[in-house]
Amino acid sequence: MLLWNTYLYMMHHAHTVWQATLQQLYLVAIPMGIVIIIAIPLTIFATRVKKLYPWILGFSNAMQTIPSLALLVLMITIGLGIGLLPTIIALFVYALMPVVRNTYVGIAGVAPEIKDAALGMGVTKWQMLRLVELPLALKVIIAGIRSSLVATIGFATLAALIGAGGLGGLIMQGLGMASNEMVLAGTIPAVVMAFLAEFVMSRLERALTPRGLR
Repeated sequence: MLLWNTYLYMMHHAHTVWQATLQQLYLVAIPMGIVIIIAIPLTIFATRVKKLYPWILGFSNAMQTIPSLALLVLMITIGLGIGLLPTIIALFVYALMPVVRNTYVGIAGVAPEIKDAALGMGVTKWQMLRLVELPLALKVIIAGIRSSLVATIGFATLAALIGAGGLGGLIMQGLGMASNEMVLAGTIPAVVMAFLAEFVMSRLERALTPRGLR
């Protein structure tokens, strides 16, 4: 009965649920895009400058150990206010660790004999990265992005607590009104979104992995 009532609620409030879902996607896509653009190149650079990596990993680990709700509150206390900006920053720093760790492990884990063979063929440092290291490390890097993405989708539901909207807004409103249907109307799309992200990223990981490494 509860699931049927939830279905009816979602049909009658389809626009509201859809808008909250789009807000959730927006809240996830921005920090994940920033993480990919910044963290991956910076970590690759850290594989060349070994002293840099402990600082990057230490920062990302420190942010990961802060409880998600406390991290959102921290964004407010340092003067960022409420709404989209503190949410994006909090999600960004929370999503760093899996991407940083996997990128470093993937690049640094390329066998030295493979690099030596490539150097013996006369490749440049840029060609080494583009043609050897990245293809071999891509599977591990995408696994880190996948882990980070799924966690960020869950974390983003808390964004409603500081006025950023998303599916968490429906959940919070449903809890306040003691409406299980409204709570599930926010929860179900978030769960589906996490499963879809996991499925799509696993297929992308397979598609981008060189055939000989699958």
